[in-house]
Amino acid sequence: VNGIEIYSMKIDSKVTSRFAHNVITSQAVNRGNVHKEVFFDVELPKTAFITNFSMTIDGVTYPGIIKEKELAKKQYEKAVSKGQTAGLVKASGRKTEKFTVSVNVEAASKVTFELTYEELLKRQFGKYEMFIKVKPKQLVKDFEIEVNIFEPQGITELEAEGTFITNDLQNIIKKTFSEKKGHISFKPTLDQQRTCENCSQSVLDGDFTVRYDVKRTTPDNLQIVNGYFVHFFAPTNLPKLPKNVIFVIDISGSMSGREIEQTREALLKILDDIKEDDFFNFILFGSAVHTWKETLIQATPENLDEARKFVRGIDTEGMTNLHGGIMRGIDMLNAAHEGNLVPKRSASIIIMLTDGQPNVGISNTQDIQAHVKKAIEGRYPLYNLGFGYGVDYSFLEKMALENKGLARRIYPDSDAALQLQGFYDEVSNPMLTDVELNYPENEISDLTKNIFKHFYDGSEIVVAGRFIDNNQNSLTVDVRAEGANDALSYTTQQDTEQTAKAFQEQEYIFGDYIERLWAYLTIEQLLEKRIAATGEEKENLTAEALALSLKYKFVTPLTSMVVTKPEDSNNQDGIADKPVEGIDIFSFTLFEKPSFFSLLSAAPQLSSYLYMAHPTWYTSVDGDPHFIISVPQKEDAICFNINENPGAVLNLINDPVTGITVNGELIGDKRANTDGKVQNTYFGKLGIANKHLDLKLTVTPEKITIQNGNEKTGFTWLDSVTLQQEGLTLIINRKKNLVLSMGSGASFVIVLHEVWKKHPLHQDFLGLYTLESDKLSEQTHGLLGQFFHPIDFTILEVHPGSDPKKPDATMIVKNNELTVTRGWQKDYRRGPKQGVDIPCWFVHNNGAGLIDGVHTDYIVPSLF
Repeated sequence: VNGIEIYSMKIDSKVTSRFAHNVITSQAVNRGNVHKEVFFDVELPKTAFITNFSMTIDGVTYPGIIKEKELAKKQYEKAVSKGQTAGLVKASGRKTEKFTVSVNVEAASKVTFELTYEELLKRQFGKYEMFIKVKPKQLVKDFEIEVNIFEPQGITELEAEGTFITNDLQNIIKKTFSEKKGHISFKPTLDQQRTCENCSQSVLDGDFTVRYDVKRTTPDNLQIVNGYFVHFFAPTNLPKLPKNVIFVIDISGSMSGREIEQTREALLKILDDIKEDDFFNFILFGSAVHTWKETLIQATPENLDEARKFVRGIDTEGMTNLHGGIMRGIDMLNAAHEGNLVPKRSASIIIMLTDGQPNVGISNTQDIQAHVKKAIEGRYPLYNLGFGYGVDYSFLEKMALENKGLARRIYPDSDAALQLQGFYDEVSNPMLTDVELNYPENEISDLTKNIFKHFYDGSEIVVAGRFIDNNQNSLTVDVRAEGANDALSYTTQQDTEQTAKAFQEQEYIFGDYIERLWAYLTIEQLLEKRIAATGEEKENLTAEALALSLKYKFVTPLTSMVVTKPEDSNNQDGIADKPVEGIDIFSFTLFEKPSFFSLLSAAPQLSSYLYMAHPTWYTSVDGDPHFIISVPQKEDAICFNINENPGAVLNLINDPVTGITVNGELIGDKRANTDGKVQNTYFGKLGIANKHLDLKLTVTPEKITIQNGNEKTGFTWLDSVTLQQEGLTLIINRKKNLVLSMGSGASFVIVLHEVWKKHPLHQDFLGLYTLESDKLSEQTHGLLGQFFHPIDFTILEVHPGSDPKKPDATMIVKNNELTVTRGWQKDYRRGPKQGVDIPCWFVHNNGAGLIDGVHTDYIVPSLF
């Protein structure tokens, strides 16, 4: 591809006691006669930690270095600014994160990349699963996946499959296992990799998954190595506990359409799986809270039929009274236990699904967290499912973790119903409650989590720790839990003979794997605790997780790996030409900081320049209509268009805390297109309101109308006005723009675009630019408002597009992988006649994947 041949790619995985050590080695050669840039892109499971990376060029090896994230970022940026090769780990995709590095390679030169990552395989539905992303992007002469598994308990089953595996490729997967060892290899020839005879396209594009399980003669297994231990707890053949489930479902208006349809579909399938000795109920929250029944109901066939009718009738209404919905569910569950309406030996859970942010009743998320925690009091887990990207996911995650549950994002794709059902399947079969694994305090230090609210069928509990005495080689564990019929209580000891025999198989074991497993699990749990922590506790958890990440060389959310290739100062030809493309904006320095509006009042003619100096004043919509989103930390911008019919009213900004909303109504060209294309549209009317002040401002290309209560005041664009009254400051720069602020919230500039009156097609229209958006609350949303919060993105694989002047690229943003195009949009902050080209990454299809939800979610009935 482009003169670069990947002649070898090997994925070597070693798994010992569920801990996987994976090495990906890729070798490439530049077959061209000039320097070429070689890219190494690897997608890894999100649960994995990268531990090592190196690249070898002409026999010289350049290692990656793991550093604290900010230090790594500075080194990376310094290397890029000097034109050096640099690589950085970034998040990407639903299940994966991507490591990307590129290097300039001389003609006929070779480069070898080697990446190592590790993860603890989780047991789900009775099997451990290892996921390998396969995407070499070209035919590879020597391609191989090799997996060696070593389990001291013994292996009972082993399987491998790939989403890209055809019937022809199925026979190439070689699989063997006996006793403690398992082996899988996949080594297709060049011809077997082709999508068709003699073509150069590779069929290797998808997921390769390995699943296995181990023998279980006892409920648990203990292993001790070099002063560290790991305890695996997964009892089998237990009677299932009855469960009490309350589904708390968001039915606010934003759930309308596909989201509520998928929710109904998932709930109907879940009802098919509920057992007759289970109890359940549904609570719906929009602006108000509705319940199916007043108490939990047993899942008899008659009740299930009635529940199905109820679910089929669920529809959307109102806003988002999340607090009211979840508190009703907690109160109902508490009452069921206190009134003995549910079995004493049963497992209770709450599953909440929401796609938005609380905006009715109590909407302060910290207050909601406090109320929920106090009401549950640790009695049962809360699982929060966040549908789409409009949710405050960090709030849902904190609240779930504080209440012994977890949060899960439900991605708004065609399989959303399956995602919902899949999550329910994970928690639908509780076997034990209040599980405690107790170890002698005088022997153990640095123990991972050892108390668990529920144990679910097909899963596994893993606890690790280290001994105070490094030479200790025995351990006694006291196990306690509550089952369906009685309490579970026993003492278990490590089988020293089994472990000793196991470690005779050294070729399967990589280093001090139990110590690394302990470090991995400890870091993972520290990071989880850190999510819900605050203040000094959060600082301590961060410091501890960071220290372990650096000691064991794990790339975690607190660290990054940077690799740079020093360039020969005498030979700069090998440096890839990557100019940093800045944003061409007017800069302005003020030595003193008088109030913004006192400056404008003193010199209104400066208004079109002053607001360009403010670092947060760079989110706008103008033209037909083009949205420009500044991302200051990237020194870059993202753009998108919204294509909708004339007459549609779009919600641009909505802040339920300050009460400020901004909506815009679209107008079209003077005559409709006759060729069937979408008509050009522009904002012909803007409505800005502050409901707390009962203040409304209507702006059209003809006039500006202020309504304060029942009083109305009107101006035209021919006026030059500076108006200050309670809750409103307004400056009109004649036939150019107006600047306004309402209350203590954000300020805005509206630009007037006038066209030639006799123009056969176009009409006058408006552009909107935000000022001081940081004065709006964190709950602000809308097509523009959602971007007042920080947004991060990564650009990968820049390549020529259909327009030679506008390259395409892959953008990773909000866990989506989008194809974007480099282009320009006009910024009229200097004035309607002085448009400046702003370079930006253009997101196609009405901003799909960038904006929360879809663009039609933002269509509102009227201007106010």
